[in-house]
Amino acid sequence: MDMNHILIVEDDKDIREGVAIYLKSQGYEVFMAEDGMKGLEVLEKEEIHLAIVDIMMPRMDGITMTMKLREKHDFPVIMLSAKSEEVDKVMGLNIGADDYVTKPFTPMELMARVNSQMRRYRRFMEKLQAKEQERTETVYTMGGLEVNENTFEVRVDDAPVKMTPMEFKILLLLIKNPGRVFSADEIYERVWNERAINTETVMVHVRNIREKIEINPKEPKYLKVVWGVGYKIEKLS
Repeated sequence: MDMNHILIVEDDKDIREGVAIYLKSQGYEVFMAEDGMKGLEVLEKEEIHLAIVDIMMPRMDGITMTMKLREKHDFPVIMLSAKSEEVDKVMGLNIGADDYVTKPFTPMELMARVNSQMRRYRRFMEKLQAKEQERTETVYTMGGLEVNENTFEVRVDDAPVKMTPMEFKILLLLIKNPGRVFSADEIYERVWNERAINTETVMVHVRNIREKIEINPKEPKYLKVVWGVGYKIEKLS
């Protein structure tokens, strides 16, 4: 995952540019601002993955900026503080900063903190993306019918429907391929994983599924029979 955009918000030009040099040497792309107002402007235009924010700055201090950015963003914030700003430092952590570095600091100390926070943030984002991907890949819906491949749950109009393992496998096969007609032989071979020898059992399972998911099984909305061909889950607009 390519996450390497860092924002430095620091009113001291020498510190700001010095930190930027070390970050760039580590492969980070750096954006800079001299106060909190400018820092928020950068956030409106750029995708930022970590911010280094000084506490004491003109126009808008780091505490205020961090409070405002936390309304929209969850990336790590490392605060820079002087030893005399102990109270502000604690306040910064309370309102959403993830770490702090006390001035004066060595470049290696700051780089270690940056790299540590970036590793945590990457892991956090990867987990979020994995959960979202899992959800979209394993939950199949057609109208009010919902089949969850991971949890083996079936719902119709948000009401749970109990299925046997074979019924679930047949329904899952059909809903993963909406509109496609499967013959009884093909369903048997895919679900039972063996050559079709008794397709009557497929007919029985299909009838049971329709009894469970259809309001009126004689006029099915979801699971349709294509006479002389097979079965399908109807595509619904």
